[in-house]
Amino acid sequence: MMQCLWSRRKFLRLAGGAAGILAGGGAGIGMFGPAVPEAEAVTVAAVKVAVASGASPSENARKAVAAVGGIKAFIGRGDVVVLKPNIGWDRTPEQAANTNPEVVVALAEMCLSAGAKQVRVFDRTCNDPRRCYVNSGIQAAVEAFGKKQGASDIVRVYHVEDRKFRRTAIPGAFALKEWDLYQDALEADKIVNVPIAKHHGLATATLGLKNMMGVMGGNRGQIHYNLSECLADLHRRLPTSLTVIDATRVLLRNGPSGGNLADVQAQGVVFASADVVAADVVAAERVFRWKVKDVAHIQKALEARIGVTSPAQIRVVEA
Repeated sequence: MMQCLWSRRKFLRLAGGAAGILAGGGAGIGMFGPAVPEAEAVTVAAVKVAVASGASPSENARKAVAAVGGIKAFIGRGDVVVLKPNIGWDRTPEQAANTNPEVVVALAEMCLSAGAKQVRVFDRTCNDPRRCYVNSGIQAAVEAFGKKQGASDIVRVYHVEDRKFRRTAIPGAFALKEWDLYQDALEADKIVNVPIAKHHGLATATLGLKNMMGVMGGNRGQIHYNLSECLADLHRRLPTSLTVIDATRVLLRNGPSGGNLADVQAQGVVFASADVVAADVVAAERVFRWKVKDVAHIQKALEARIGVTSPAQIRVVEA
């Protein structure tokens, strides 16, 4: 697909994602296609998406990850992990513009339990970074977890620095031939994508595919002119090992920043998959009742073959 030299770090990242897909490739509840016997799952390239509800946000995250193979299917001992939530907005958890702090901490704890060498939590925010980190609740939650575990030097939440963006070529791109990407994401062994599910006025939805814009520098508004192609290109260069979508509280209107609690609905759901495209397909359907054709960048991601190429390949499992 991409004509380039593959580094060991890149190979390990993709291999980890593939292991997660195989680990999660069994039969399940056939929301997007009939369930298939275990022996046939690889033949039809089945990819599992777990849907967890009925518990706390942190427990739902744990249940969802367990249902797609468990954290050790994605994170290995000694891995440097980027945990990428949405911290983009000066909003509280109740306003549902940022990832729920409990989900972020649960993922950090899982990565630590798998033997991660470092867990790095950051986002390039849209509003003032300090206010976003504080009012989202994510900074305090991650720091408290690290202190409690005696792992403050291992699990870190920090602001991005302009000096650490690197002009990066994207071979085989549709539109985004090169862009400034964050060094810590480029150098990570594994990326765990932890978006919140919400409405977006320009992109229709913010889910896993769009959440990774938080590792981009420069004028990100420019890519909204051909957003679908650019998001596919970004994921060619920075594939994620695991996507966990927080739909604990969902901003149904006036996204991505919101602010009005009347636009928020408590759904109490968390999705997980090794395949970011599959996760987005299922979350768009379950959360918003949107089909693939309703969200242009999900449709383009299917066509680009950066994950599943058809909803029929997806097996949904209730965790």
